[in-house]
Amino acid sequence: MHTLTLKTDDTFYEMLNDMVKKLGITKSELIRRSITHYRESLVEDQLKEQIKNASLKVRDHSMKINREFDATLKDNLV
Repeated sequence: MHTLTLKTDDTFYEMLNDMVKKLGITKSELIRRSITHYRESLVEDQLKEQIKNASLKVRDHSMKINREFDATLKDNLV
């Protein structure tokens, strides 16, 4: 186990104390949970960005296929 020292202002320290009292956990546990949650949130945001980019690529490809198909309808070879 490692020790971490954190300097905070009074407002942050009071907020931290209020939270640990309400949750019934130690400051260390609250900080561990908070950092773990933040990390998971970052991973989720990265995944959402990857999905968005993939979706845009699929959309662009689909639009290209639609344009090519539309061009075949105009060649009077029905």
